[in-house]
Order: sequence, then structure tokens, then C-alpha cells
Amino acid sequence: MVKNLIGAEWRAPSGPVLPVYNPATGEVIEEVPLSGGEEVDQAVQAAVRAFQSWSRTPLMERVQLMFRYKELLEEHFEELAHLVTLHHGKTLEEARGEVRRGIEVVDFACSAPSLLQGRTLREVNRGVDQNLFHYPLGVVAGIPPFNFPVMIPLWMFPIAVVAGNTFVLKPSERTPLGAVRLAELFLEAGFPEGVLNLVHGAKEAVDALLGHPEVRAVQFVGSEPVARYIYQEAARNGKRVSAAGGAKNHLVVMPDADLDLALPAILNSAFGNAGERCLAGSVAVAVGEVGPRLLERVVEGTRRLRVGPGWEAGVDVGPLIREEHRRRVVGYIQQGIEEGAEAVVDGRGVEGPGFFLGPTVLDRVSPKMVVAREEIFGPVLSVSYAHTLEEAIAQANRVKYGNMATIFTSSGRAARAFREGVEAGMVGVNLGVAQPFAFYPFSGWRASFFGDLHPHGPDAFLFYTRRKVVVERW
Repeated sequence: MVKNLIGAEWRAPSGPVLPVYNPATGEVIEEVPLSGGEEVDQAVQAAVRAFQSWSRTPLMERVQLMFRYKELLEEHFEELAHLVTLHHGKTLEEARGEVRRGIEVVDFACSAPSLLQGRTLREVNRGVDQNLFHYPLGVVAGIPPFNFPVMIPLWMFPIAVVAGNTFVLKPSERTPLGAVRLAELFLEAGFPEGVLNLVHGAKEAVDALLGHPEVRAVQFVGSEPVARYIYQEAARNGKRVSAAGGAKNHLVVMPDADLDLALPAILNSAFGNAGERCLAGSVAVAVGEVGPRLLERVVEGTRRLRVGPGWEAGVDVGPLIREEHRRRVVGYIQQGIEEGAEAVVDGRGVEGPGFFLGPTVLDRVSPKMVVAREEIFGPVLSVSYAHTLEEAIAQANRVKYGNMATIFTSSGRAARAFREGVEAGMVGVNLGVAQPFAFYPFSGWRASFFGDLHPHGPDAFLFYTRRKVVVERW
């Protein structure tokens, strides 16, 4: 059984457990405890004790430890990637990409001496100067999702702790092994005990964090209903909240698009990570005369994709996380067909001992259909049609989410009109996944995000600090 990290001690709590699966085989590879309020309080109290000295540790010492942590992550890069594939299922190439993007945030955290600088204005009045300083909040918590068990925890605690906070991480109970290894390497890097604590569990552990009086801020990434719940409950308890939720991302293809460029980008966006990511391209909107050509190329390309265990060479699409999630995605496919869509590529026939579902393409999807409005979180691409760019933008804006939208075009005018008109916080031009690098915020809009300050980028340093203004006359 995986253990909680309380201070410097790894503890195995008593009580119920859940299985951790290898999704490619269906085998149980570990058990994770369902910790409750008592274990959460132990972790928070360890973080409270550590905060007293950690918050006063010179910034450059904190940064040097973070550089050492980055070095260890690089040394264990392949191990972390294989661990992601083992208990999440994504291909090894995708897992390597995840680990790399996570390490980039650690790189960014090492720029704290620049980003934590305050401001000074002399002589605001006769003989009066004014200064602004950044202070850490105290104990903060992070609740990452199952689909990026290494990358998204690294969105959270490196920036928080380098800013002087102490941290309680509650990993996904479906994929806890990545966070455990990250915490082991964190201790090996030399960080003091209690700076990072790890508590496994589900809703009871989450609610305990949301209600704990010593937790000052909560960062969450996951589904829209849970993001909304965490935002409401944490805010009700007076906490700062950053809650990234669901998505329904549109990929608009113009008649002048370079399809040789667009096709691999669309396939990767829709079916990479088995569609289990909030930046997955979910609806391809063909504008005008490009429709038949686009559909033909998408169908051909999809049929060439290979489904299998993520560690095998040449595999393009791995399994879904659980059998119940596979059934849920299959239910969406069936509902789309019943509403009038055509499964021009049907992945439901894929067999295997694991939780596999082949990439699926639904044609003639109208904006009114459920598959055009709700987040499916699986390898399903809906194809719809629009007469004009304005109509395509209206389709994208019709859904409640606003995470990402992408356009494929050779026209600067069309790209600018799309950028200005689409209601999404991350916009791509001629690429399938508009994921910002660590020094820009992960900027979801509308029902894709609840809060004010987004994950990573300068937003994260503002989220994990509070400002103190000093007005002085000598």
C-alpha cells in the first residue's frame, strides 16, 4: 500500500483502500488508502510547524534546493515516464512529454528571485517612500487530477514552496504513484521535513482540506463539476482558490488550411493521451468547401492509428483509466449515433484485457447534440460543419467551456478574427494543442476555470503570495 508523507515520515493509515490498476492489463498493481480528516490534520500540522522556519529561509537557499530538485528530476526522467505509463496508460512518448512539461515548471520556479521582487516608489509625498513586498500565505494545498500524475503536481508545489509556503498534496486516488515518487525525490533534494506533505484519499480528504482553518489556499485541476464545488466550498471557508475545470475544445479548419500540416495536429489533439486531457480537440469544425476533403483525411489518418499498451513501440493510443470510464465514453458514442451522428470510424470493437477504446470519429455532429456540448474525455472526435468563420466561432462559443480553441488557416485576417472572437483563454493558430509554456498562465475561461489567478506563469507567484505595502517617513 502506498503511504502518506507526514513531515519526513511515511505512514500507512488504517482503513479502507482502493486498487491502483495498470490500465493496459486491468491488473491491480498497488493499493491506495482513503485517508480522512485525521490524516489531513496531521499533514497540515506538519506543514504549519515547517512554515515557521521555511518562510524565513533566505530565498536564494530555497532556489538552490529547487535547482537540486530539478537535477534529480532530470536524472530520474525515464523512471518517471515509465511510471506514468504504468499506472495511467498513456504511451511512453506522451509520458516523456508530460514529465518534460512538469520539469519546465520547476525551471520556472527557479526564477523566483525575479518574480518575487516587489516595487518601490520614493517621494510619494514630501519625505515619504512607499514599498511593496511579497509574503508567503502559509500552508497551501493542491489537488491534481488522474490524467497527468507527474506534470500537474509539478504545476503546484514547486512554485508554492519556493515562494516560502509549505504544502499538502492530495494526489488522485486513481494515479497516486507519480506523486509519491516526486515527494521521495523532493526529500532527497534536501528540503526540510514538513515543507511538502502527501495525503492520499478521495472526497473525505478533499473536504477536510477545504474546511481546515490552517489551509490558506487550494489549487485544483480536474472536471468542471468538482472544480465548481471546490471553488464554492473553499471560498466559503475564506480560502484563496484556483480551480481549473473541464473543456470542449474546437478545432476550426478553413478552406485555405494546409491539410498536410493540420491532419497530424488534429489527430494528436483528439486522440493523444487517449483523449483524457483538458486540451484535447473534441470538435473539428470544417468551414465551407474543405468539409469533404477534411473528413476523408481524418478518417484515413484515424484508421492508421495503433491502439495498445503504452510501453509498446509504435502505439499511438493507450487505454482509458478505468473500465467504468470506458463504458461512460462508449455511452457518449452511442448517444451521438442515436441523435443522428454517423460513426465513420468506430473504436468500440477494440478488444484486450485492459480498458481499451479505439479512436472514434463521429460525422455530421450538430451543435445541439450532447456530444457537441459535453466533455467526453476519451478518444472521440466529432466533425461538424459551418458555412463561414463567423458561424464556426459561434459554434465554439455556444458551449459553456472556454479552455482552448484552434484555427487552421493560411490567412492572417482569419486568424486574427478567430483570436478576437472566440471565447477561450488559450488560442492556437495552425497547431492542435495550444498549451502555454510554464512562464505563461494556463488560462482557461468561463466554465473551464473558477478563480482569478491561473496555474503557472506569473499568475502562480501572485496566487501563492500576499502583498504588503509599507509607507514610511524617516
